[in-house]
Amino acid sequence: MTETVTEFNGPVVSSAHLAAGAMPALSEFEFGAIMVSHAFDRWMVRCMAAAGVPDLSPIDVLVLHTAFHRGKPKRMADICLVLNVEDTHVVSYAIKKLARLKLLTTRMQGKEKIVTTTDAGAAACQRYHKIREALLVRSIAAMGLDQPALSKIAAQMRVLSGHYDQAARAAASL
Repeated sequence: MTETVTEFNGPVVSSAHLAAGAMPALSEFEFGAIMVSHAFDRWMVRCMAAAGVPDLSPIDVLVLHTAFHRGKPKRMADICLVLNVEDTHVVSYAIKKLARLKLLTTRMQGKEKIVTTTDAGAAACQRYHKIREALLVRSIAAMGLDQPALSKIAAQMRVLSGHYDQAARAAASL
């Protein structure tokens, strides 16, 4: 039986004109990244609200978790680096907001701002973890996803992020 060709065949993308180029699969990846990015942002905000800390933005949640990571103080510059945030003002604003909420403390070490989670910040991260395990991890685990394959996808996404960063630098020089 012959498959009918329609405008709906082909890759699922947000911009058909971009998928018409030499690498349609990259457009599929980009559309998937858009969808995952927005869903992940919503998830972080709603999970943190369920953990008792409403009204945070996605970057606020990321900064809090990064500051809590491994229980060690972090330099603001390292938080920016880990999160791949170019505009330090965005992270600086998040740190100030989280400090006002008494979730983080800051101190200066020479010219560097050092960030540490408070007990309240650590407790919020731990509540977030419990909610994440119950609502997200459990449902994804039930799908039977192969964890090594998921880990490989994550590694490939990190590599692709480097290519996007390099292309952004090249585009800025045009």
